[in-house]
Amino acid sequence: MNQTGRRTDRLTVLSWALWDWGSAAFNAVLVTFIFAVYLTDSVGKQIDSQFTPAQWLSLSLTLAGLVIFAVTPVLGQRSDRKGTRRRELALWSAVTFVIMASLFFIRNDAPVYFWLGLAGMALGSISIQFAEVNYFAQLNQVSTESNVGRISGLGWSAGYFGGIVLLLICYFGFVSGDGGLLGLSTEGGWNIRLVALVAALWFGLSAIPVIARVPEITPSGEPVGSFTDSYRELFRSLRELWEDDRNALYFLFASAVFRDGLSAVFSFGAVLGVSVYGLSSGDVLIFGVAANVAAALGAVVGGLIDDRIGPKIIIMTCLFILTAMAGVMYIAHGPTAFWICGIILCLCVGPAQSSARAFLARVAPVGREGQMFGLYATTGRAVSWLTPLLFGVFVSLMGQGDRGGVLAIGAVLLVGALILIPVRDPKRAKQVGNH
Repeated sequence: MNQTGRRTDRLTVLSWALWDWGSAAFNAVLVTFIFAVYLTDSVGKQIDSQFTPAQWLSLSLTLAGLVIFAVTPVLGQRSDRKGTRRRELALWSAVTFVIMASLFFIRNDAPVYFWLGLAGMALGSISIQFAEVNYFAQLNQVSTESNVGRISGLGWSAGYFGGIVLLLICYFGFVSGDGGLLGLSTEGGWNIRLVALVAALWFGLSAIPVIARVPEITPSGEPVGSFTDSYRELFRSLRELWEDDRNALYFLFASAVFRDGLSAVFSFGAVLGVSVYGLSSGDVLIFGVAANVAAALGAVVGGLIDDRIGPKIIIMTCLFILTAMAGVMYIAHGPTAFWICGIILCLCVGPAQSSARAFLARVAPVGREGQMFGLYATTGRAVSWLTPLLFGVFVSLMGQGDRGGVLAIGAVLLVGALILIPVRDPKRAKQVGNH
C-alpha cells in the first residue's frame, strides 16, 4: 500500500466491483426497467398535463443533472485533499439507500405520487452520482497500469450482471403475471413498491465490502479551504489542464457528450419499448435481462481488448454502431425490431462506458483521481440536460408520440463521436513516446 492507498489483490478488486454490482439496483431496476416504467406508465396516468409522463421524467433528470454539474467537481477535489474518499463513498451510498427505500411510498392512485416519485428519482440520481465520483476515483487504487482496462471492464460487467440477477428476482417474484410467483397484490402499486425496498437492500448490502476493504487515501496536504476556495481551485485546475494536458481536457468534453447519450440508451430504453414498440411491462423486464447480459459481455470483452489497443478505438467503434442503430430504430416498428436493435445497442454501450472510465484513469495524476473524476462527472452533467432536452423537443416536433426521442439519442451519440476524433489515445500516445 502506498500514499494513494493502493491495494490490488483479488479480494480488494472483487470488493470494489461489488459496488458496481449493487448500483444496478438503482440504475437498472429503478431508473430503467421497473420503477421508471411504473412511474410513467401507471402512476403518470393520474396526472392531467399537456406533456407526457416521459417528458416530465426527462425534465426531472435534467434538473438533477444541473445540481450534479454544480457540485461534483469540488466534492472530488475536497475528498482528495482531506483524505476522505472512502468516507464520502460511504456517506452518499447511505443517502442513496434511504432515498431508494423511500420510493416504497409511491402509490399509483393519486397525482401527488407522480410528483413525489419524480422527486425521489431526481434526488437518488444526485446522491448516487456523488457516491460514484469517489467510487470511480478508487479505480487507480485497485488496479495497475497494465490492467486498468480489465478492472474497469470487470466493474461495469459486475454492474450489468447484478442487474440481470436482480431483474430476474423482481420479475418472477414480484411482477410476472398478477403479482409474481409470490402472488402479491397489485393494488396501489404494492408489488412494485416492494421492488423498491428490495432494490434498496440489494444496493446497501453490496456497498459494504468496498467500504470495508479498499483503504482510505491519505490527505494530500494541500489546504482544503471553503467551498468558494474549492471552486477557485477548480478553475485553476482547468487552466492547468489547458496548459499541460489539453488532450485530457478535450477528452472530458467529448466524453461528456457521448456519455450523456449512452446513459439515455438505458434511461429511456424501457420507456420507449413500452410507448413506441408495444412491449408490455413484463416483456420489458425480460428484455432488461437480455440487455444486461449483452452489455456485460461487451464490457468484459472490451476491457480485455482495451489493455491491448487502448480505449479510443473501442469507444469510437461503439459510438458509430450506436448511431447507426438509432437511425434504424426510428423507422422500425414492433417488439421484434426493438429486441434486435436493442441488443445490438447494449452490446456497444458496455464497452464504451468501461473504456471511457479506463481512459480517464490512465491520464489522472496520482493523488488527484477524485478531482479528475469529479471533473469527469461534472463535465458529463454540464451537458446532461442535452439528451433529455432534445428528447422532449424531438418528441414535440416529430408528432409521433415518443418515437422522435430515438433520433435525439442518436444525434447526441454522433456529436460525441465526432468531437472525440482528434483526441489522442493515452495508451497509444505513451507507446509512441517510449519509442
